Amino acid sequence: MAQSQVSAKKQQELQQQYTNYKNNLQQLADRIGNVEQETEEHKLVLDTLKPLPEDRKCFRMINGVLVERTVKDVLPALQTNSDGLKKVLEELVKQYKRQQEEMEKWKKKNNVQVVQQ
Repeated sequence: MAQSQVSAKKQQELQQQYTNYKNNLQQLADRIGNVEQETEEHKLVLDTLKPLPEDRKCFRMINGVLVERTVKDVLPALQTNSDGLKKVLEELVKQYKRQQEEMEKWKKKNNVQVVQQ
C-alpha cells in the first residue's frame, strides 16, 4: 500500500514536471512567433523605404505617438531595430533548442513515455 502511494506521488511529480517543460516550450514558441512577425514587419518597411528619396517625409510611431520624419532619419533607426530583433530571435531559438534537449534528457533519465502529444 505504501509503495503504491509513493509511486503515485512520483507519477504526479513527473507529470507536473512534464507539464512545466511543455508550458515553457510553448511560451518560448509564442515569443519566437511574435519576434518573427515583428522582424518581417521591419523588413517590409525597410524594403519599402530604401528606394525612396532621403528627403521624403514619412511617419513613424514612437511610444504610441505618430511622428513626422524623413526617410533619412528613419532608416538607420529602423535598421538598428531590425538587427536587434534578429539577434533576439537567434537567442530565443537557441533557448528553445536547449530547453527541448533538456526535456529529452529528462524524459530518458526518468524513463518517461508520452502517451499522447
